Amino acid sequence: MGYGRAAIPALAGGLLVTALLWWAGASDEVLRLQGSTRVFGPEGVGDLQRWLAPWSYDTAEWVRVRVEPPGGGTGDGGRYLSLYSTAMQIRFFAVFAFFVPGALLLVRRLPPVNGRVPAALLALWAWGVVAGTLAVAVSAPWMVAAAGRGSYRFLPALSGLMSAGRQILVPAALLAAVVTVLVARATAQGAGALPRREAPARAARAAATVGAAVVALSLVVLSYDRVAAEIQGVTVSGGLLSEPGDLLRQWLLLGGWSGPAGTSYGHWLLYRAADVLLLAVVWCGLRWLPGLLTRVSVHAMAACGVCVTVIGLLVSQLLHAVVEMTGSYGLAYGPLRVFANLGNGVPAALVWGTLAGCAAVVTYRLCGGGRTHTPGTDTPGTDTTGTQAPDVPPPPPYPPAAAPEPTAT
Repeated sequence: MGYGRAAIPALAGGLLVTALLWWAGASDEVLRLQGSTRVFGPEGVGDLQRWLAPWSYDTAEWVRVRVEPPGGGTGDGGRYLSLYSTAMQIRFFAVFAFFVPGALLLVRRLPPVNGRVPAALLALWAWGVVAGTLAVAVSAPWMVAAAGRGSYRFLPALSGLMSAGRQILVPAALLAAVVTVLVARATAQGAGALPRREAPARAARAAATVGAAVVALSLVVLSYDRVAAEIQGVTVSGGLLSEPGDLLRQWLLLGGWSGPAGTSYGHWLLYRAADVLLLAVVWCGLRWLPGLLTRVSVHAMAACGVCVTVIGLLVSQLLHAVVEMTGSYGLAYGPLRVFANLGNGVPAALVWGTLAGCAAVVTYRLCGGGRTHTPGTDTPGTDTTGTQAPDVPPPPPYPPAAAPEPTAT
């Protein structure tokens, strides 16, 4: 699919996800009505306000109290409010700016035709979550300055603001992905044949194994509680940059686990099954990608590696939520508190998913998968495995002369 046809669904999805997040932030006013506590309960209203606050553009009184410094004069209050407005403008513009290029790449390399609709839908859903997370990260420095504490523990404050607003991103990105796929299917008509590739099974399995091993480095090794504590305690001498532990933990750790201390072994294994499910999703996704992509390129595999890791993370978190809903925690606090962790770990998925995708495509090419072909497009002198066929003598330039017929004697 060309850039012109792919740009239309990418722009439609970018506009929709930006509008949905703006609408969600504007809906924060509803939670301050008197009847909201009877519908959601006091704790539910508090949870929803925390979810919607990172996308709220309203400068109501509670926003003014939060952004003005304690005991500050009237002159500085307007400046802090201006910083808050600038941060929100950057945040919403960044959502659109990050979503469109990624969606353009995914629609071109993973068009939703010929059995690719589920894969394209999941990839665009994951990329919407990534785009929103990056937008929050980019605008976080302005938020830190608007809160009036830019010179006090800057990196921990930056890390805390970067981790906000992801619960709303998940449903908004899903709706945007559905619309993007529908528009892409409409624009793909008349784009020509977009067949699926035949990837060598051995090369695809090797690439998936290497990519899953890269993700397991974060999920199994770095996320172990003792290693994570060492990462959390990293300090350097550098003023504003002296406490990078929280920031490193957010960009390097996909989860967290420890031994079965204080709980039953079966319950501990149930939680570890979510980690195994994450690795299984990553392995299966990387295994199928070479056969789904129209072209197995480095940037396409890197972007799809991020999407596969994010989908695996969301699946594992949904399994965690189901387990907690059936336990005492879910019965005590309700579904809103149980699903509060949905979307965590996306920055680490961005880092390790990119590395996994790059490692997978390098392995794929080293194992002989760099010259996969499309059925029906074989060129002379090339066999179906992508290797050069033995030389065949060319046919004679002219057909041989016919033998003379015997004459009767």
